[in-house]
Amino acid sequence: MSKQLALVIDLNVCVGCHACVTSCKEWNTSGEAGFLSDDNPYGRDPTGTFFNRVQTFEVGEFPDTETVHFPKSCLHCEDPPCVPVCPTGASYKRAEDGIVLVDYDKCIGCKYCSWACPYGARELDEHQKVMKKCTLCVDRITDTSLAERDRKPACVLACPTSARLFGDIHDPASEVSVAIRENGGYPLMPEWGTHPANHYLPRRKTRRPLHADELVRHDNPLKVDGKLPRPATSEPSLDDVTSW
Repeated sequence: MSKQLALVIDLNVCVGCHACVTSCKEWNTSGEAGFLSDDNPYGRDPTGTFFNRVQTFEVGEFPDTETVHFPKSCLHCEDPPCVPVCPTGASYKRAEDGIVLVDYDKCIGCKYCSWACPYGARELDEHQKVMKKCTLCVDRITDTSLAERDRKPACVLACPTSARLFGDIHDPASEVSVAIRENGGYPLMPEWGTHPANHYLPRRKTRRPLHADELVRHDNPLKVDGKLPRPATSEPSLDDVTSW
């Protein structure tokens, strides 16, 4: 089976810091894929071109709610719908590693690829009038002058929580394949039949910690015979919460 490079994003440890967004912008705007234009970036109506964005959602119902940070970029689909609709052949998928790219010299900015993409991963650069998207930092990962540890997408190297992994999902022994297999990794909207290469690792549910006021409620289910259990440690017991 041919190589398919991709990102695996762990939603359980992504903190929404946007380091991936800024590092992507910094690397690509000055590289082969640049530039990534910005208009009025510090004004009331900023616009710009980004390869990677982080969307933040509040999910659940009060009081059992949580914040989910969801990074999203081109998923480098194994069957990308953006490629066959391109009238000039500007959108293409590399046979050697499965990366989906855009040839700016052929792109006429018709937006057919953005209409075909179900993930909203294509953006028109309003200055160059061509469609742009994540390249997996192809110029960086193939640069043999860099140390092997540095031949990764800028977003992967910048992530402070190691929420982003990079590798060949067709190699069962790769870090990304192991992470997908052992953590229930899933593709985004598989019902579209595009077979996204990028995967997400789901958030792992954790029990909501009880506030001190909740611990002393008369109907606290932790109570036995009207009392809270005393932990087998030298720490203050839950009964002591009334005197805190």
